Amino acid sequence: MTVYGIHASHEQIPPADLLAAVVAAERAGFEAAMCSDHFSPWSARQGQSGFAWSWLGAALQATNLSFGVVNAPGQRYHPAIIAQAIGTLASMYPGRFWAALGSGEYSNEHITGEPWPRKDLREARLLACVEVIRGLLAGKEVTRDGIITVDRAKLWTRPEQAPPLIGAAVSTKTAAWCGGWADGLVTVNAPEEHLREMIAAYRNAGGTGPVCLQVHLSWAPTEAEAEQIAHDQWRSNIFAPPVCWDAETVEHFDVISENVTVDQVRKVVDISADLEEHTERLRRYAALGFDRIYLHHVGQNLAPFIDAFGSKVLPALR
Repeated sequence: MTVYGIHASHEQIPPADLLAAVVAAERAGFEAAMCSDHFSPWSARQGQSGFAWSWLGAALQATNLSFGVVNAPGQRYHPAIIAQAIGTLASMYPGRFWAALGSGEYSNEHITGEPWPRKDLREARLLACVEVIRGLLAGKEVTRDGIITVDRAKLWTRPEQAPPLIGAAVSTKTAAWCGGWADGLVTVNAPEEHLREMIAAYRNAGGTGPVCLQVHLSWAPTEAEAEQIAHDQWRSNIFAPPVCWDAETVEHFDVISENVTVDQVRKVVDISADLEEHTERLRRYAALGFDRIYLHHVGQNLAPFIDAFGSKVLPALR
């Protein structure tokens, strides 16, 4: 059966409030959680960006949920440090943690002052980081030169079993590439035919493990309110690659999204005041073959969403 979880958006909600939300989500019947890992939000209106790795320790302790994080090693983070973070959480909470690895966005990575590489170089860098992280989690001493440099690194605190390293992708090309190295796949909601092609591309390339979907949605008691929430909070997030990869700052995202309409936001956010409509959409996503579906209400007040989906939507899906 498909597992239904909640997505915790650090770029939108203060970490203490986000912690309270995942505790409430577990009580309401959500079975898992995942979170973002940003240095800055996508819009000044979102207004937050807590440090995911500090928060994850608190969230794992406060709940019995499994947690994942979407991370971009290689520029802002050295892969040996990410391996240490993964190893520590997985040793404290065995079987409950995973990391999805991607090539990143310049809006987070520019803070290092280093140049932003081309996409092909970012993918090569990511693959090198994956090899470093896997080697360290396996107990090896890792030394490496080239696109990533590591000198005699060894993890002294490791879990008995390394947690899954999942590939993050939004295109079929990247999904197929992930099939060569990842322990699973995570993507975001899109037209059903595209999602079907994403799963096929990953599986046909040899990809194993769970396929996961993060669903951006907006629910409120009225359609107008659901639209207002989505337009206010997520209109900066409608841009396809390479724009979303290469835009530099919050100010840039806010400028390019000034004239975005609600209809444009609807292409990337499932907006409805009808809980039955949300239920049916989620049922169709599950029918495509997703093992885990993480619900991301794009509003900043999660309590009404958690209550409504916990009492009406999740029971209907089960």
